[in-house]
Amino acid sequence: MRVRRATKIVATLGPASSDPQLLERMIAEGVNVVRLNFSHGKAQDHVERAAMVREAAQRAGREVAIMADLQGPKIRVGKFAEGRVMLEPDQPFVLDASRTEPGDAAGVGLDYKELPRDVRAGDVLLLNDGLIVLTVNAVRGEAVHTTVTVGGELSSNKGINKQGGGLTAPALTAKDMEDIKTAMSFQADYVAVSFPKNATDMEMARQLCNVAAAEYRHRPGLIAKMERAEAVPLLEEILRVSDGIMVARGDLAVEVGNAAVPALQKKMIRMARDMDKIVITATQMMESMITNPVPTRAEVSDVANAVLDGTDAVMLSAETAAGRYPLETVQEMAKICAAAEAAEDPERDADFTGQTLGRIDQSIAMGALFTAHHLGAKAIVAMTESGSTALWMSRHRIHIPIYALTPKVATQRKMALYRNVRPLLMDTSADRDTALEQAEGHLKTRGIVQQGDLYAITCGEPMGAPGGTNMLKICRAQ
Repeated sequence: MRVRRATKIVATLGPASSDPQLLERMIAEGVNVVRLNFSHGKAQDHVERAAMVREAAQRAGREVAIMADLQGPKIRVGKFAEGRVMLEPDQPFVLDASRTEPGDAAGVGLDYKELPRDVRAGDVLLLNDGLIVLTVNAVRGEAVHTTVTVGGELSSNKGINKQGGGLTAPALTAKDMEDIKTAMSFQADYVAVSFPKNATDMEMARQLCNVAAAEYRHRPGLIAKMERAEAVPLLEEILRVSDGIMVARGDLAVEVGNAAVPALQKKMIRMARDMDKIVITATQMMESMITNPVPTRAEVSDVANAVLDGTDAVMLSAETAAGRYPLETVQEMAKICAAAEAAEDPERDADFTGQTLGRIDQSIAMGALFTAHHLGAKAIVAMTESGSTALWMSRHRIHIPIYALTPKVATQRKMALYRNVRPLLMDTSADRDTALEQAEGHLKTRGIVQQGDLYAITCGEPMGAPGGTNMLKICRAQ
């Protein structure tokens, strides 16, 4: 029996999870969003995988969202003749943008040709997710001369970060622009933008997505991956032009330092919720389950704390893409989320006094939560075209499930990422009273409410107008 929970699970598709039957089981066990990592594979691979996700979801009897995660700029070292070298502390090492031959223990070429213009003497470079540290001594032409501060094994194509940020690489590359077209061809529900520095990067991504999606009459949600140090002070402006953010703790930790990340995670989740945006917490959440059948206690605490912080979703990367136990990882994560939610105290968020609301539809959404909480309703139901009412409801912690009924499949899929929202597809009548009867019948058929149960329902009149929610009704199931 699938664990019932409010927090959603994002799982990355990869070699370990590309079997259709396994993917179907993962969706049945609790995957709400499937991430396609555009850093790997060709365009046709992603088209085929998206089709497989849709088919697996249909067999599992659930709709899931697909998130296309763009690669972003390749800020990496080149290749080594032997595939890898061992760097020793205090040895010199040269990063040379003009080098074409394979690298060795003395130096290596660069995929990122702008590095010599982005650094100066005294800067600290972190390679391979911060495991190797180089201090810049001088920049001579296209060559960055460094001294190894923290050594170790460095293999081909490992990433480069600059401590404190400051690399000028654009967030959207030519490859990303082509990948956006591919993602829109199968109507990806979300596009995650890697390494945005500011709101302008996200606005450009929005324009590219809207142009590529126009022929399909589709509008994807945009997720800004918070990975750059310089993006942190601009969090509010980035949130304002995005649909949500991803707390991408890997690259972020390398740039700002590991110790700064937990507090930043809490700040980002809180600000996203305050601004009615969605937030995904990612990177190494269940890392040990790549090779082990159970998580460590530290990983359990990490996932639980993200849930208690109020994240919409927790994300699995290599755990489901390349790990030995993709299904077990999803099952364990679902259990942790459910246990953490059971420990939440919703009282502090259930009282909406002190809030100023300027929109009718938003006021109705808040009124539904407040009333349902105090009456002990069995369910809150939002009849929605765009999903906005359900999104606003999901920003507040309440232990009453929110059911979003929509006639649009695209809206249903997008709402799969909203915390505590269970999106259901339902064609509704244009007549309000008939629509309300249909909604109750839908709920009873699915066993959500039974005769005598109290529930709150919101809708708009006239029916079918996006953003038109203007009615709240408290009903007792007949």
